[in-house]
Formats: sequence, structure tokens, C-alpha cells
Amino acid sequence: MCWGTTGTAQALGPDDASAIAFGSARNVIGALVLLAIAAARGRLVAGVREIERQPLLGAALTAAAFQLCFFGGVRLAGVAIGTVVGIGSGPIWGGALGWLVRGERPGRRWAVATTLALAGVSLLATTDSGGDPVDARGILLALGAGLGYASFALWSKHLTERHDPDLVMTWVFALSATLLLPLGIIAGIGPLLTASGIATVLWLGVVSLALAYLLFGRGIIGVRVATATTLSLAEPLTAAMLAIVLLDEELTPAAVAGIGLVLAGLVAIAMATPRQLSALPTRRRR
Repeated sequence: MCWGTTGTAQALGPDDASAIAFGSARNVIGALVLLAIAAARGRLVAGVREIERQPLLGAALTAAAFQLCFFGGVRLAGVAIGTVVGIGSGPIWGGALGWLVRGERPGRRWAVATTLALAGVSLLATTDSGGDPVDARGILLALGAGLGYASFALWSKHLTERHDPDLVMTWVFALSATLLLPLGIIAGIGPLLTASGIATVLWLGVVSLALAYLLFGRGIIGVRVATATTLSLAEPLTAAMLAIVLLDEELTPAAVAGIGLVLAGLVAIAMATPRQLSALPTRRRR
């Protein structure tokens, strides 16, 4: 739900700020918050020495790619459709990557829940009722965001099984911010240096990144990659509702049905039995 505020916050921010500027600024603010929390816990230096380098780099690169593709997709395709395609494609990518890389067979419950939720997010796309054709570039960027998010979830799953999840998220986004900062400077952060720009960036960094990924890092310990990406379909549900309430996008009958289907899918995937949970890999520490 924290992630679901991202597209609306961007839409309410400065119109002349680029997607790259939004993405890099969000990452930098979020990383600073996470670093401050780690420093307050006295774990800042120890944490970076413990975490494996290759998975850390993989998570940081895919997180950065997700940021750029997502903000670009939302800017070109609209809040509802960009979020629906970007996050809605995540479970498909996540199920495939989890199976190919980790040998995690998604299972019947995942298939049913994901089918329901994907049907729902497809219907939610109708909330973008402007009548203009959807920009194909926005759809492609949103699909790239879905792949980036699923890849990030895969790397994060590997890291949080072995290390403190808060520290994992801290250093992943510290490195990701380092990668994105030059791009943000080149794109121009001037439009963000206004009252609305600063408010938007603070919300994006503190709530939609730092808080969201602290919760994500702890949550992914107990679920498979495919399950995590399916649960994340709460994001387009939240985005669609905010677009309706704050951006005056129309709540069509299809959107109402879509909301119900997404909720049904989330309930189905969340109602795992103790036996199903016990079959998950146990968390290991080095």
C-alpha cells in the first residue's frame, strides 16, 4: 500500500520534473533515511561488511532499473495503467524466476490467486478513462519495471535469508541511490526544488521507499518469491483507489469488479496453511 502512493504522488508533484529526477530523488532520500536508522542502531559499518557483494549488486541494479522504468511507465501510460502493468506483471516474472533460479514451484494456490488478481488489475486499468490511446512506450517501460521488481525480489530473498533484512534494504538502496544520483543530476532536479517538489520527494523517499522496503525486507523472509510478487498487487489496487479519490479518475463498474478480484486474490494467497509455511526455506545467517 505504501508503494501504491508513488504514482499519485508523482502526478501531484511538479509537472515539469522528469521521471528520472523523481526516481533518483526518491531513492536518495529513502537511502538516507535507511542509513540513519542503521546508524542509530549501531549496525551501519558492520552491516556492509557482512553482506555478500554479488547479490547486493544484483539487488541494487534491479532496484535502480525498476525505479527508472516504473516512473517512466507511469508518466507515459498514466497512473492506473502504468501501475497495473508494471506491478501486475510482477507475479508472472516472479513465478518464472523463482522456479528457474530457486526451484520454487509456485503451486496451485499461487496460480488461482494470481489469476484472480491479474484479472482484477486488468479491469482496474479501465479507471484511466481519458479516452486517449495508451502510449506503447509506457507499456514497455511498465513491463520492464515488472521484470526489475521480480528480479529485485529474487535477489532480496537470497540476501534476507542470510542477513538482517533491515540492513539488506539499507545497503541495497544506498548503492542504488549512488547509481541513480548522477542520472538525476543530468536529468535536472530543479523542478523538485519547490515546495510541492520537496513535499513530494519526502513522501516518496520516506513512505514509499524507506518504510515500504523495511516492511518488504521482513515480509519476504517467510514467503516465496512468487507469493511476494502476488501480494504486491495491493499496490495497483491502492494506486487505482487514490487515482479515483485524489486525481478524479472515474470509478467504472469494471473497476469495482477489479477491486473485488484483487482483494480475492490477496486473501487467497495470504491464507497459507502452517504446513505450507513450514515448507519454506528457513532463514540462515552467516
